[in-house]
Formats: sequence, C-alpha cells, structure tokens
Amino acid sequence: MPTDVIMPQMGESIFEGTITKWLKKPGERVERDEPLFEISTDKVDAEIPAPAAGVLKEIKIAEGQTVPIQTVVAVIDGEGAGAPTPAPPAAIPAVAPPAAPPPPVEAPLHFEPAPRAAAPPVAPPAPPLPAAAPPPARAEGEKVRSSPLVRRMAREHGIDISQVPGTGAGGRISKRDILSVIEHGVAPAAPAAPAPLPAPGSAAAVPPPASGLPAAAGGLYRAPLELAVPRERIYFGRYEVQPLSTMRQKIAEHMLASKHVSPHVYSVEEADVSAIVALRNKVKEEFERKYDLKLSYMPFFVRAAIEGLRAFPAMNASLDGTNVVYHKEFNIGIAVALDWGLLVPVIKNAEEKNFLGLQRAINDLAERARTKKLKPEEVAESTFAITNPGVFGGLMGLPVINQPNVGILGLGAVQKRPVVVDDAIAIRSMVYLTLSYDHRVVDGAIAHQFLHKVKSVLEHWTENIL
Repeated sequence: MPTDVIMPQMGESIFEGTITKWLKKPGERVERDEPLFEISTDKVDAEIPAPAAGVLKEIKIAEGQTVPIQTVVAVIDGEGAGAPTPAPPAAIPAVAPPAAPPPPVEAPLHFEPAPRAAAPPVAPPAPPLPAAAPPPARAEGEKVRSSPLVRRMAREHGIDISQVPGTGAGGRISKRDILSVIEHGVAPAAPAAPAPLPAPGSAAAVPPPASGLPAAAGGLYRAPLELAVPRERIYFGRYEVQPLSTMRQKIAEHMLASKHVSPHVYSVEEADVSAIVALRNKVKEEFERKYDLKLSYMPFFVRAAIEGLRAFPAMNASLDGTNVVYHKEFNIGIAVALDWGLLVPVIKNAEEKNFLGLQRAINDLAERARTKKLKPEEVAESTFAITNPGVFGGLMGLPVINQPNVGILGLGAVQKRPVVVDDAIAIRSMVYLTLSYDHRVVDGAIAHQFLHKVKSVLEHWTENIL
C-alpha cells in the first residue's frame, strides 16, 4: 500500500518548511525511520525519517521548494518494493518513441519556409537613431571607449558600436546603452546637465520626490556590489555566485533585526583562569573515564554566567514594549558553529544542573545540532546566550545579541600571557570576556558588575567537578 510522506510540523509556531536535500532517489529502497530528506525552517534544520519501509515511488516536492505543513512531499510504495519505480516526469523528461517519417509533401509556390529552429536568432541591425536624438559626432579615428563585455555584446548582435552614443563618463559606452539598442533600437538619453541651484529659501529649493523605486529597494545596495564585482568579470567566469541557503537567510534576518531593534553596547573584561586550566588538566582523564564525557571549558563559563545572572537579574531579562520581563529560570543558549550555518540550542533551567549535568547537556545539544536532530523547542526560549569564538583561536569577539535576550557573553581563547601579580611579572592563563548588551535595559554599570562577578567565579573556582 502506498504511504504518503508529509511535511511535518516541527513546532507550534512553524507552519511551513523548505526541503533542502533528498537523501534517497525515486526507485531506491528505504527503511522505516531511515533519514529520507532534510528540511529547514525558521527555527532549525532537521532530518526527517521515512514513515514506512518500501520503495520511494515519487518525489512531489523538489529541493529548494517551501511548502506548508501537512503537504504530501513524496510517496513510498510498500508493496511493490521489488522493481525500481521510474522517476516522475518532472525529474526525467519522457522520451517519445521514434515515429515513422512522414511522406514528403510538396510545398505550394507561395509557401515561405520558417527559419530553422537550430539556428540562433540573429538580431537585425540597429535602425538609425531618431532625428530627435542623433548620435554625437566622433572625430575620425577617435577611440570608442567601452568594456570587453560591451564590445562582445555588440558583435553578437551586429551593432556598429561606433554609432552608439555613450552615456557613461567621458562618453563611455555602457552595458545599458547596448541593451537599449538591442531592445528598443535606440540608445538611452544622455544624462541632462545639472540645473542651476535655486536661490536659498525659494520653493524650488526643495527637490520633488524621485520617481520609480526608492533607493533602499535596490539601488542603494546594488551600486557598491557592481563596483566591487564588475559584471564583465562575472560574465567571463572569474567569480562564482551562489544563492544564500535558507538557514543563512534566516540568520541574516535575525541578525539584521537585532541590530535594528537593540542599541548594542560592548564591555570587555580579562580573567585569570590559571586555576581552572590546572584543575581541568588534572582531572580530565578521570572525568572522561568516569562519565564517558570529554571535559571542556564551557561548563565553567556557563556556571560563572549563571552566578552573574543571579546577582544581576537585569541581564536575564527581555523587553516587551515598555515592560521589562525578568525571567526566573536561567535558559542559557550556547552558539554552535555548523558547516552550513549557526544554531543556538538552549540549556533549559541551567541553574538546576550540577557541573556534570551542564557538561552532558552541552555535549548532547552540540552533537544533535551537528547531526540535525534538534527539535524546534530546543532552540527557543533562551534568556541569555554564550558564544565561544575562542575555540577557533579568536582573541575576542563582539557578538550580536540573540533576540529577545538583552545580553550575550563572548569567550576568547585561553592563552598564556605575562601579567603583573603582586608587583611581579608572572605567566598566567588569561581569557577575554566580552559582553554585548541592550542599552535600553542594561547600563554600563550593571554590565561591568556582571562581568566582574563572572570573572570572580572563574578566578576563585570552588565547585567540585567529579
């Protein structure tokens, strides 16, 4: 019996998903609960298992398409699992059987044969420019200024480039000029000379609104791109252009919204973590042998951040209109870098976990983020976030706030540096702590006191980790 594969609902607030990759092809055998396809939502990327065993009979939704939840995306044939089922017509075009050649038909004398389909259409030569806008006269032997792309386009369409007036700087012929001749047979009008400035205070001093699309709709952003990546370089294959993935589009939306909503302010502190480094080096082998877990630095920083949030509740808050919401639970989001983007899984009620519980939760969430096993609710409801650019060797970073939080802690690399201790120079393991915070809720005094509390917990560690 055929089984429909539907787009699942990955959370209460998720109503659609994008299929990013099919892991099986039509005609291939699939087992129940075997990963069948990957989806991306505005919350998380995930692998979706097959609901039944059989042969993947048909794929209804192609990669890259976004559909509502409960949409049938594929069909699994549970009975005829023996012979592979051909792919749908959309995937592989059907080939018609060869037909017998038709009898020759003598064309009438008045018949005019159509042009051959295989021959590329040749654009007719550009008609003379209208008398109202005659091309500017060029001195004989004068060099025509244009780009390689423009000259190639002119050759392909049989256009005499010397007869095309250039509207670019110094009479340079632009791509726009050639396209105008190809499409309309005329070149665009040259830009008019600037009008004299009106007298101050006159009505003409206020320019009328520009027609067409506003600059923010595209012009403001296209100009820098065209200057950085000339179109003729792309044309000749010197650049590769790829569309943003669904996850990168969502990251872009969230980061842009955060910078737009929250006035970001940054504070930096430096902590001496020599005692923690020595403790970890001493017990990490026993810790791994006893709990079958690798011991990292992250649980130390999570515990220190929780103590800082206890002392300064304004850092564990959100802004709801004109109201500040102080959260009683400490849901710590941990940024996880992936090959295809970034996720922030959340340790719920982190204040209730001991050191072992924190390490176990950190490892579990990171592993399931990398294998696309997270659930949408596991990347939601954070009240504070931590990111660790130091794991990649970064000395420090100034992260963007993870909305709707009001703060995010950045961890730099743990490095040995010479510092002054008791009026003497000593070699210590140091780390930079950076805090990005929302100035609508948190002021610099609170931010620095919070960082000082985190620093104090790290430098005077007392919790037993075994």
